[in-house]
Amino acid sequence: MIPTPEHNERVAKMTFASVYPHYVAKVERKDRTKEELHQVISWLTGFDDDQVKTLIDEQVTFEEFFQRANLNPNANLIKGVICGYRIEELENPLTRKVRYLDKLVDELAKGKKMEKILR
Repeated sequence: MIPTPEHNERVAKMTFASVYPHYVAKVERKDRTKEELHQVISWLTGFDDDQVKTLIDEQVTFEEFFQRANLNPNANLIKGVICGYRIEELENPLTRKVRYLDKLVDELAKGKKMEKILR
């Protein structure tokens, strides 16, 4: 699937705070922890726990979330399909970054070992 410009705009304007509880619920349903989720977020973005809380409190959009992030140089090693999109084929850089995060959360929830997730 190729995302439309409207899809990319919708992703950019979505708040991290609106998606974060879904990330937590997904990993906890699969017996993973919020701490592990934060480890994954930190690896991808460089944000510590306090910064994540601040970003949630500020209701930042994904656009601003990734503008503030210090993306891990190995993020481009995240490949595969998430939400029907092949990550490495996404042309919009912001949509690709959001799908990186989605993929890492998905791998965590599926029980993948942390050392494999944190490439």
